[in-house]
Amino acid sequence: MKASEIKVSYTNKNEKKIKLENSEQLYHLALSIWNKNTLELQEEVKVLYLNQANIVLGYYSLAKGGISACYVDIRLILSTALKTNASAIIVVHNHPSGNNKPSLKDKELTKKIKQACSLLELVLLDHIIIAKEHYYSFADQGNL
Repeated sequence: MKASEIKVSYTNKNEKKIKLENSEQLYHLALSIWNKNTLELQEEVKVLYLNQANIVLGYYSLAKGGISACYVDIRLILSTALKTNASAIIVVHNHPSGNNKPSLKDKELTKKIKQACSLLELVLLDHIIIAKEHYYSFADQGNL
């Protein structure tokens, strides 16, 4: 009987370091990694992983959904954070409707992610909802 070996790998090929200092900078970074053709088509969730100095290690395209919903697996968020040795995460998702106000489900999800992060000594720095012209930051609004 033999157990399979588990291998984990992570590569950061970006030589230019991006240090996030505010939500506006985060919003512009989010737009730069988003497919502009799907921003108003379907809901998507991406997660940014950062080190202790708030330098972006990279991002993970977590999920694509429908017009008004997307399934978010918190275990995938956390497992990727552990694989990249991240100290902090930022969750970003879009509202295809253009309305950047968080829904009750958005608020509940943020609370669950924050609780899960705290168990692993990770920091949820922000959860932003993006639209074509504007964004909503949970951190800026004091909702983290």
